[in-house]
Amino acid sequence: MKTKVKVKGRIKRYLYASIILGLILALLNIYIYFLNIPSGIIISVFLAAYFAIICFLLYRNTPGLVYELVSFATQYGQIQKQLLKALDLPHAILDENGKIVWANTEFEKLTGHQKGFDRSIEAFFPEITPDKIPDGVDDFNENELEIEYENGDYVCRMKKVSLKEMAEKSNLIETENYEGYLIALYLFDNTALKLALREVDDQSLAVGLVYLDNYDEAMASVEEVRRSLLAALIERKVNKYMASVDGITKKLEKDKYMIILRKSAVGVLKESKFDLLEDVKTVSIGNDMAITLSIGIGLDGLSYAQDYEFARAAIDLALGRGGDQAVVKTPDQINYYGGKSQQVDKNTRVKARVKAHALMEIITSKDQVFIMGHKRGDVDSFGASVGIYRIAKTLQRKAYIVLDTVTTSTQPMVDMFVGNPDYEPDMIVNSDRALEEVGNNAVLIIVDVNKPKMTECEELIRRAKSIVVLDHHRQGAEVVENATLSYVEPYASSTCEMVSEIMQYTTDNIRIRNEEADCLYSGIMIDTNNFNQKTGVKTFEAAAFLKRNGADVVRVRKMFREEAIEYKTRADCVSEAEIYRDYYAISVCSTEGVASPTVIGAQAANELLNIKGVKASFVLTDYQGTIYVSARSIDELNVQIVMERMGGGGHMSIAGTQVENSTVDEVIANLKSTLDEMIEGGEI
Repeated sequence: MKTKVKVKGRIKRYLYASIILGLILALLNIYIYFLNIPSGIIISVFLAAYFAIICFLLYRNTPGLVYELVSFATQYGQIQKQLLKALDLPHAILDENGKIVWANTEFEKLTGHQKGFDRSIEAFFPEITPDKIPDGVDDFNENELEIEYENGDYVCRMKKVSLKEMAEKSNLIETENYEGYLIALYLFDNTALKLALREVDDQSLAVGLVYLDNYDEAMASVEEVRRSLLAALIERKVNKYMASVDGITKKLEKDKYMIILRKSAVGVLKESKFDLLEDVKTVSIGNDMAITLSIGIGLDGLSYAQDYEFARAAIDLALGRGGDQAVVKTPDQINYYGGKSQQVDKNTRVKARVKAHALMEIITSKDQVFIMGHKRGDVDSFGASVGIYRIAKTLQRKAYIVLDTVTTSTQPMVDMFVGNPDYEPDMIVNSDRALEEVGNNAVLIIVDVNKPKMTECEELIRRAKSIVVLDHHRQGAEVVENATLSYVEPYASSTCEMVSEIMQYTTDNIRIRNEEADCLYSGIMIDTNNFNQKTGVKTFEAAAFLKRNGADVVRVRKMFREEAIEYKTRADCVSEAEIYRDYYAISVCSTEGVASPTVIGAQAANELLNIKGVKASFVLTDYQGTIYVSARSIDELNVQIVMERMGGGGHMSIAGTQVENSTVDEVIANLKSTLDEMIEGGEI
């Protein structure tokens, strides 16, 4: 492309001033002709010679003058270039494609490249991708981003420089047909500031709470004269552990401590996986029961008070998940550590009695009672709903059970109530009907689930003025907020067990019908795998209570007899299981010809535990576009933490998750990689 160069501005006016003066003199010459013709002729001859000389000089000298001007500009530009070259700030010029065309000395020192670049900026700084470079589209002429390079932190600023605009702003020469642009890049060293900010952040306050999970039970298992020694040894363990990271420990109660430490110390505890959880179990002076504790830590709050609130929420989560674990809560996330032990079965009935009285007061103060379980409700969910329904009816309140989908497992139970003249026709309603009926003075009781998105109708949670949660699953980060009453007991075998216990304290004249007793008994039986898993003293006491109130084991057994195709599907699932890494059974449950394949998958997972050497079983079911994973264990592996890694949750021995937009092979691969990571990290 040929560039046309010509002078402009003051230089141009100066060069053409003589011609303008000549034209003025020519006008004066015309006037002289009217006064004196000979004088006019003389001046005309002079003007002709004058214009000839001026034109000759302009023609001959203008190129030379432009050359001198360009030479001066070049020398001036060289001075500027040398100044930029020696600038202490790393600086580079990029072309439109992000290719380095020039860099100063500091930039060369930073990159260690001093023999010409001719490479993309992305080759040195991967964060500076082509989409980060200004391109002038939508006024995107400048950009700033933070990058890391060789353990240093930098702020990168880039500005688009148009060549056409540069030419138009020139006061010496005029150019045409200049197109394109360059990118001016500057790097500001932010390392010292970042280090200072990190240091300040590391020194920020973290608040923690340490609760002993089974203090009373452990003390009761040791001789009275040794109890003070056991308490002293535990306290010494806690104090020494926190002192090792320069923390402060203050005993609040006999089984509760408050800790103050730096944020950097929390990082040290995370790296050690909070080994105090395991260390405290080694304290033994004849006690039959090992001590376990829970830790809740809050940090990164806007104030010390908020850090303390985070710690309170964290310890509640740790206790709600069964104890023997540490929970670290920040404004953005919640991290869990530990949780490998079986939950402690507390025999005291005080808590159940208090919760029962609170529930009774809430129900009696409301006009309507809505009872809701989780999506695709199971036997435990529906059985617990029936139990709460009986409590509400005994207290003479209008009650509804919200149920959208009736599975094959719940169908026999639902059939006992639908069309039964002893029950109201609208005892069981769907979500749409519930949303129509809910009034301003209604209470919503959620059973067998504590995650809002997994409930039968999440919108009903927002509509209800009062909410009660009854569940036996471990809590996660997502919980029902603003619940008037929350009764979550991870050690309970089932929600039906909890409801059966509550029923004994709500009112003296409660009369449970045979159908209702069968439903509650069924929930306990199914969730304990015929009383083989997760059973405690309260489990059998609840079963005995229901037996006294009309539950019939034979009726329940007949109710849950299955079709031949279901039995065969479960047998095929068990026979085709893969034993991964010698201890983990993984299988896929077929959905062909089976009405509720997820139930069959859960049953197959239970049966796989009967194989010698299997620590945990995982059965996948592809049903209606979603992969359902049922995880089971006996006591050697906490399957809940495995499922939480995959977006689910549950109990230590019974857990699961649901995966959408994936294939069975992809989920199996993810499961295996999760097991590998947790085994290598020492988490299982």
